[in-house]
Amino acid sequence: MRWDADGLVPVIAQERDSGDVMMFAWMNREALALTAEKGEAVYWSRSRRKLWHKGEESGHTQTVHELRLDCDNDVVLMKITQHGHTPGIACHTGRHSCFFQKLEGGVWTAIEPVLKDPESIYK
Repeated sequence: MRWDADGLVPVIAQERDSGDVMMFAWMNREALALTAEKGEAVYWSRSRRKLWHKGEESGHTQTVHELRLDCDNDVVLMKITQHGHTPGIACHTGRHSCFFQKLEGGVWTAIEPVLKDPESIYK
């Protein structure tokens, strides 16, 4: 596996059943090892400079079914099931996916609804 200069690798979380790309994040070696061991997503938070077990505050955890590595050995794809709400919420904005904006006519437009008010998710 090829790690960047900070010892991180980019990770894409894709919902196993729908194929939706839920989010993009980073892992260090410890986060990857814990994810493989626990079967739940653990990331490295670059802003907080610490390990981050997805859902530790929101309850919106991710069960990891598969870990895949791309052809250049520098991007991880995780096939996951998103938990905590129906449909699952992966985004801190309360949406299903972090990729909820679409470029339409030169303007970025939110095309997915907020499923749960973020104020009620994070206390």
